[in-house]
This record gives sequence, C-alpha cells and structure tokens, in this order.
Amino acid sequence: MLNVNKSSWNVIYQKEINYDIISSENIFDTNNEVILTGGRKKGSRRFVVIDDFIYKLYCEDIEKYFNENQILSKIVTIQSGEINKTVGNYIKLFKELDQFPIDRRGEPIIAIGGGVVTDIVGFVASSYRRGVPHIKIPTTLMGYVDAAVGIKTGVNFNGNKNRMGSFEPPKAVILDNTFLKTLSKRHILNGVGEIVKLAVIKDINLFECLERGGVECIESKFQENNGSEILNHSIEGMLEELQPNLYEDNLERCVDFGHTFSTLLEMQDVDNLLHGEAVAIDIAFSVVLANVLSILSHSECKRVLNLMVKLNLPYYHRALKPDLLWDSLIERTHHRDGLQRVPLPSTIGKCVFVNNIKYEDITRACAILERLTNQYNDLIA
Repeated sequence: MLNVNKSSWNVIYQKEINYDIISSENIFDTNNEVILTGGRKKGSRRFVVIDDFIYKLYCEDIEKYFNENQILSKIVTIQSGEINKTVGNYIKLFKELDQFPIDRRGEPIIAIGGGVVTDIVGFVASSYRRGVPHIKIPTTLMGYVDAAVGIKTGVNFNGNKNRMGSFEPPKAVILDNTFLKTLSKRHILNGVGEIVKLAVIKDINLFECLERGGVECIESKFQENNGSEILNHSIEGMLEELQPNLYEDNLERCVDFGHTFSTLLEMQDVDNLLHGEAVAIDIAFSVVLANVLSILSHSECKRVLNLMVKLNLPYYHRALKPDLLWDSLIERTHHRDGLQRVPLPSTIGKCVFVNNIKYEDITRACAILERLTNQYNDLIA
C-alpha cells in the first residue's frame, strides 16, 4: 500500500575510491604506455594540459609519443606559479576542452606539471560533464610528495588560496623522478618544505634521514639512492594520513601542520613566495609557538630550526606579523568548522591539536622568531 504520509527519505550510497600511484621512468618513451593508463588506447583521444616550461623541454618527445601510439591529442599549456591558479585559467581549460570533446569515461584528461597544473586540471575534471577521469603526472618535488598524491583540487579566488575546489580522485598518479632534474634549487627546496612538515609532525625516522643526508639529496635533486628513500618515505607518510580521511571528514589532520599561518602569508606575497617556502616559514613559527605554549621543549624546537638552516630553508618573512598570523588563524578556524585544531609537535614526530591559542601567544612567538633571525649565529650554534 502506498504510504501517502511519508515526509522524509534517507539515501545511502557508497562509491569506492581506487587509484594507483605508479613509479616509472622515461614516460615519454613511445614503448612506455603508462601515460595511457586508465583509458582506451590506440585510436582514442587525450586532452593534455602541461606546464609551459615542461612542454618547451619535451615538446618533440610528447608529440612523438602520442603520434606513434596513435592517440589524437590536444595539448594546452599553462604557466606555473600560484598567481596562475585562477578562475580564468579554469574557464580557459573548459573552453579548450569543449572544442576538443572527449568521451566521458574512456579518455582521461592528462595533467603534466606542478601542483598548480594538477590542482586546476583536477578541478576541471571534477566539474566537466559533472566528472570525467584524469591522470596526474607531477613534475615538481612539491607535486611529487604532496599536491598530486591526494584528491584535493582547486583554484584561488578573491585573494584566498583554494577557495574554489573539490575532492576528485584521479584515475592514476604517475611519478617519474627524472623530472626533478629540471628543477632549480629553489624549487627543490620548495618541495623539501613539505617533506620537513611530515618529518616534524609525524615521522622522527624521516627527520633523522634529513639530518643525515638531506643536504646531499638536495644537491643531487633526489636522484641518488638516499633521495629515493626519502621520497618514498614521504609519499608513504602522506598516504598514511590521507587514505583514511580522503574527504576530510575528520578535521584534525596532522598534515595541516605548516598550513595554519602560511595561508595568508603566501597570498600576501603571491608574486614572490612559493607555497613550500610559506610552509617552511609556518613550520619555524609553529615550533616556536609550540615552545611558547610549553608543548615542545626548547632543545627540540632548536633542533628543528637547526635542520631548516642546514637545509637552507626559509624560516622568516618580513610580513610575519601578529595581525596577519591572527587573521590567518581565524580564517583556518572557519575552515576547520569553528575550532582552531592547530597541529603542533609535542616532540619531533608526534602531534597534538591545540584549540586555545591567543593573540598574545602569537605576538610572543613572533617576537622570539624575529629575535632568533637577527641572531643567526646563535640559532645554529
């Protein structure tokens, strides 16, 4: 009998998330079909979005790759850098994609570049026809260990980082660490900021690896054996945190360490400050703050700062002022559903979440870090 009085319905649906992170070298070798993972192959199409710098280096190899594999491709280049992570570029890709229609399931979009490229393309893929598959191929250290391995996508909007975006699992992530050879030392260090984040907040073994061999890994651009060990360790650590909480249902995330006070700082100087540099500065401030709050010992605070100096990471910025840091904390509190939920190290490799940080605490930590910066020789003594 039809129940005419029913006034509510409950819908439950579970969708499996399953994607591979594949390590491969020489991915533009025409005999290596890893780029064509997750879709139809000969006679199909691929919409490819690639960082302009990478395209200039590999344009002949890329075009040969698709031609010899009998793939009709459309290649669109975009500039790297946070300043280009815009709604305008998001719309531009939509228009280009509409002029080169792909089948909805069997012809994944391919993103080749750093975090800016993979984030924008992921957002396009999540919303084009309400969702088409995509493959991410990170070419920066930042993308390799952080931006590409998760499912967050987005663009900056209204002066705010990643204000528009979505969660969209890729079909696959392809890692080729030979791309790291193309990076400047600054962009290597940009990714090292995220590696240090993981080491400080959750992995003492990784921290000790960086103390022993971090400088050499940076110099070799992570091409030597120890480099692979640190990269794999970092990816595994990131996935340990992401996999049980891909959609951030739990807002207490230790991988948010370095991302509480850096958000507004990065956008304040988006033309000059890279994401990993802002994260590194946040790490330095946060360990000092943890010491001010009697959470982290002075000796461990100093040990973190010593490592950052040893690795040549930035740890201070002229815009690092209490008002900016307080505003960033307020913004993150909204993002974290009304609680600060600031991850801070209680010891190197372990995390606690703090909800009672006061403006006075920030002012004191800011003054201490500024003093340490002015006393550089004392910092590394």
